Amino acid sequence: MTTYSGPARLTLADGTRVSGMASLSTNYRAGAESWGGTFRPDQNTEEMRNSGTGLSLELPYDQVGPVSVTGVRKLLATQILVSLAGSGPAPF
Repeated sequence: MTTYSGPARLTLADGTRVSGMASLSTNYRAGAESWGGTFRPDQNTEEMRNSGTGLSLELPYDQVGPVSVTGVRKLLATQILVSLAGSGPAPF
């Protein structure tokens, strides 16, 4: 299993870029590799809470991977935690 934890930028379907912190890992099941994790945006916006598919996650050094939002939960009064499922090769 490979992991990444650090700064990231989520690009929404409309092109809006949202900075935050990501915690990601790869998984191996039945010989297939998948990846996913969580993203905590710096700012909580309506667009962020309603995002779904057609997104991409950019890590430092221009590493990018397509992702979909699988869930959103409230952490604190002003923060959310977004669950992500990646597709294709992991960008880390």
